[in-house]
Order: sequence, then structure tokens, then C-alpha cells
Amino acid sequence: MQAPADAPPRSGLGEVARLFLRLGTTAFGGPAAHIALMEDEVVTRRGWLTRERFLDLLGAANLIPGPNSTELAIHIGHARAGWPGLLVAGFCFIAPAALLVTALAWAYVRFGALPQLAGLLYGVKPVVIAVVLQALWRLFRAAIRGWETALVAAAAAAANALGAGELAVLGAAAAGTAVVAAARATPKSDAGGGAAALFAAALPGGGAAAGAVGLWPLFAFFAKVGSVLFGSGYVLLAFLRSGLVEERHWLTEAQLLDAVAVGQVTPGPVFTTATFVGYVLAGGAGAAAATAGIFLPAFVFVALSAPFVPRLRSSRVAAALLDGVNAASLALMAVVTVHLAMAALVDPLSVAVAAVSAVALFGFGANSAWLVAAGAAIGLVAAR
Repeated sequence: MQAPADAPPRSGLGEVARLFLRLGTTAFGGPAAHIALMEDEVVTRRGWLTRERFLDLLGAANLIPGPNSTELAIHIGHARAGWPGLLVAGFCFIAPAALLVTALAWAYVRFGALPQLAGLLYGVKPVVIAVVLQALWRLFRAAIRGWETALVAAAAAAANALGAGELAVLGAAAAGTAVVAAARATPKSDAGGGAAALFAAALPGGGAAAGAVGLWPLFAFFAKVGSVLFGSGYVLLAFLRSGLVEERHWLTEAQLLDAVAVGQVTPGPVFTTATFVGYVLAGGAGAAAATAGIFLPAFVFVALSAPFVPRLRSSRVAAALLDGVNAASLALMAVVTVHLAMAALVDPLSVAVAAVSAVALFGFGANSAWLVAAGAAIGLVAAR
């Protein structure tokens, strides 16, 4: 019998480390793809979590600021191996990408250009589309609990497609479902305080230090970004442009776009853009300071919120709030997938790679990691 969600087994630390080191090395495609790969590994293949529990952790990650897929990895580590698992999962997911980005930043500073990664991404992106579609199919079946959550998902997708921000969509979904649940019945427990704690954890932190580019200013600036940022990599770009280019004049527009491109095209968290910026500004120590700054809040917020996630289900209002956030989160993921598909499926070969990957996943339960590797090989060959 599986251990209860609030008393995770402590013996799985090594397997947590191995899984997230591999995902941190091979998980291309951004947060939507990372979430899909984690669902495949920890729900379908390993059975560490039920799909419902996975959805609750995803919903909790969406309620706090910071990099959602990294926070989901940290939540999974805590659920599997307790507090040590929380630290190990997050570190192992972040470290490979941070090291790779540091190497690319060294090449950028040394040679003034980025290595060509277009071929690799050309083959990987269609596979990512198929992986995300499979995860969406499985997660929607668990998340849609009736006509109310179906309506929330449809409204969230429509609102986001029409330009509504991610935070506004999630907030409206949470508030709407919680109000409906409260109108139906009075909660029988005070576990709704867990939801309040989650929102309290999302309050902005203090301002970043200004002045000359040094390790402390770098750390403080990125710690602030990690403490208040909701949304996608495009929101991260807006924060960095305002803070680094316009206010502090630490980077040029071209350098910032190169930094964001590196974060997008490397595996693991997109927020390793900070690693690149830190190296460009202050070498290896700067890369370490910026990486620590932008990811440290995620560990803190997950540590504060994780104990409350299981308790949310004991309150009707809090459980309804979580159901609404889950449905809206998947709807946002679906909208992102449409945009990713439009960018990834650019010719007959890329369409064929996506179609074959979908058949392999849906029809034969293929391992997504092997498909990503195969897609990368196809892309490299096609680029020659």
C-alpha cells in the first residue's frame, strides 16, 4: 500500500535524484513540456502519485509565484521523499540546465556568438507537442469533475486566447469555483486556512539592490524577480527588460534577447536565463549568484505551502478552489500548446515526426525520453 500523501516515504531519495537529473538534462520545450514529462514519469510509469494528487500539486504550484515546472518538481520531491526530497528534486532539476547555460554563456563571452542549436530544436519540438498532448488528455480526464469544471476550463482557454493574463485567469477560476462551493454548503473544517496561507506566500518580497554590478546586487535583483513573477517566459522577458536594460543599464537589448533565447532552447527550467545574464555580467560567480537568487524563492514558497496541500481537500470551498485552478491551469497549458504547435510544425518532416511520436505515445506507451532523443537526432541530421 502506498504511503499517505502527507507522510511520504523517505527511502526514495536516490530515485528522486536520478529522475530529476535526467529530466533536467533532457526536458526541452518549456514548462508545458516539463509538466507533461513529469506526469508521464511519476504517475504513469512509476506510480509515485495518483493523477488527482499530481493535479493538486500542479494547482498549488500555479498559486505561488516563480517557475511552475520547477516548483512542481520540488513538490514531487517532497511528496516522494520528504524534506530532503524537496531539496534534491529541485537541485537536480535545475543543476544540469544551469551548467549547460553557463557553458553557453562562456562561449558567448569568449566568441561573441551562440552555438547553432536550430537543428536540435527542429527535431525536438514536434516530439514535445505529442508529449504535451498525451499529458493534456490524461490530466483533463482527471481534472474535469463535472459541468462546472468543464465550463471553467472552456472559459479559461477562451479568456487567455483573447489576451487575458495567466494570473487573472487563475484568480477568476479559483474565486468562481470557491464562491459556488461556499453558496452550496458551509465548510465543515477550517482547512480553508491552507488556501489563505498559499496566497499569503505569494506576497511580493523586498526590492532588489541597485548600484554597480556585483554578486549581491545580482542575487537581490533575481531574488525579487523569483519572488513576484507569475506567468510565462514572456512575462520573465518583460521583467528583465525593465530591470536590466531600462532601469540599471546592465545589458543591451541584444544581450537580453540572447539570454532569453538560451533559456528557451536549453533543457530544464526556462529561468536559467538568469544564469546566462549572471555570467555575462560577473563571470562564474555571477552565474551562481543569479541562479541562486531566481530559484531560492521557489524552494521557500513550496516549503511553506506543501504542508497545506493535502488539507485543502478536507474543505469544500478550498477543494473547489483547487479544482478550479487545476481546470484553468490545464486550459492555459492547452492554449500554450496550440502556439507551440504553430511554431514547431513548419513543414512535412516536422508534422511527420509529431504524428509518429503521437502514435508511439498513445498507441504503444513509448518512453517520452527516447522519443525526445530520436527527435534531436533527426533534427541534427536534417540540419546538415
